[in-house]
Amino acid sequence: MIDKLSAQQRMLLASVISILFFVVYIAFFAPKPAPVATVEQNQTQLSQQAPVVPQAQSTAPAAQNVATAPIGNAEATLVTLKSAHYTLKIDALGRISSKELYEKRYLPEGATKLEMISQTLPKPLEMRFNTPELNNEAFKVAYTASISEATITADAPVDVVLTQQLSGVTVTKKLRFYEAGNYDIDVSLSDEKAYSIATGFQPNINLDGFTLHGVLVEQGNDILTIIEDGEAGATQSFNDVKLASSFDRYYANLFFTNDANMRAIIAPTLDGQENPMLFIEGKPAMQFHGYVGPKEYRTLKAIDPLLVDSLEYGYFTFISAPIFWLLDQIHSVVGNWGWAIVLLTIMIRFVLYPLSHKGMVSMQRLKVIAPQMKELQRKHKGEPQKLNAAMMELYKKHGANPLGGCLPMILQIPIFFAIYRVLLNSIELQGAPWILWIEDLAVMDPYFVLPLIMGATMYYQQKITPTNFTDPLQEKMFKYLPIVFTFFFIMFPAGLTLYWAVNNLFSILQQWVVNKQFASAQAKKSVHD
Repeated sequence: MIDKLSAQQRMLLASVISILFFVVYIAFFAPKPAPVATVEQNQTQLSQQAPVVPQAQSTAPAAQNVATAPIGNAEATLVTLKSAHYTLKIDALGRISSKELYEKRYLPEGATKLEMISQTLPKPLEMRFNTPELNNEAFKVAYTASISEATITADAPVDVVLTQQLSGVTVTKKLRFYEAGNYDIDVSLSDEKAYSIATGFQPNINLDGFTLHGVLVEQGNDILTIIEDGEAGATQSFNDVKLASSFDRYYANLFFTNDANMRAIIAPTLDGQENPMLFIEGKPAMQFHGYVGPKEYRTLKAIDPLLVDSLEYGYFTFISAPIFWLLDQIHSVVGNWGWAIVLLTIMIRFVLYPLSHKGMVSMQRLKVIAPQMKELQRKHKGEPQKLNAAMMELYKKHGANPLGGCLPMILQIPIFFAIYRVLLNSIELQGAPWILWIEDLAVMDPYFVLPLIMGATMYYQQKITPTNFTDPLQEKMFKYLPIVFTFFFIMFPAGLTLYWAVNNLFSILQQWVVNKQFASAQAKKSVHD
């Protein structure tokens, strides 16, 4: 049957298969996050694992160390900082041990707070020394702090000085915390020792199967390297780093500096999962910045435009990033993410209008010459070269393009994927309502109304779109596509289904206009003939 398909039908079939593959993969084959029990079982081992740390004055990696787990009261809370949006705690090992978010849009149903920091995995600001003896001591000796508690406001950041007295070296961490979730870091050692400092293991709050989670490193030449969970492999190091982020779907623990003077080390976990752990090579004295919090575009940009680069959408970032920027600009005007998606869809339709109009006209012309095409197929049966030559001549004579009708669909596939990643990865859409029953655009429509509208509009669009099928089986197969797509879109985020339904409505409107115009032109031509 495939051999009998026209070039246009093959392109259309390829487009449909690619989308179907995408939705089937998401529904049935995308990897699921590890159960909470499994994560907890792995935490103790991970907390005791030190990265491969480069020796001082050398680029060669040293042997890997295993740190002794903290004992006694070393993990007790040393400092508690509160703001209107969160509570942050620092433990006796000088690490950010907890950050609880209170804003309703971040919280699971029925919860009053959301904990961002894994309790026993490597935490932000955790230091690990290259010398085993010193490393073990560092995990047993508690820090002292300049304050025990404070309140952070927009006008009053809070300074905290942490000090740890070890054998032969004193560690001092001077920290300044801001209300937005960012903080300044100034680390100094009284004597030169080789060490590393952790960004903190990536949050394990949202590890949905098809979302991106792992670590990201951006170097001074703007080259981004992403290592996803399960793909860490051997230890790697990166020089001239300006951004280092451990992230999940919506949240990140990261370090950054505009000087691009950090050296990042990515070490795999030893639990068999090969998840990446991210560390920055230490210096006797070093200053940089950190952030622990949601990956919100406007928040990150306000802290430092560099942080926008931490918003990754996978392979489709080059399309997804500008689409989200435009969506955000629209939202800043209309104030509703659902209506912003509607207006974004309209804008995309206007951009694609000339090409889609040309494709629709081409489809109409193909419909007109369909009887002649069948006659040529009958006349040159068994003579493919003569048939192709005759068909090309027929296309040229009537100004028809066998691929013209498929190009708009081909162009929409990467846009579809890009918008899917935007709706899936952008925390701004979490808990964002549209109208009536749509209270969260980032999850499926609870009453399946939008998928049914999408399927109905797809069916009607298909009904008014000219086709030139020569095989009844092919025609029947494409007629069932609205049912198949409706079934899969039931599981998609409501925002994505809204985009596709609105897109169908405008396709119907445009197709109706083209059909009327073409019918009128054909009628005038018949009168002149």
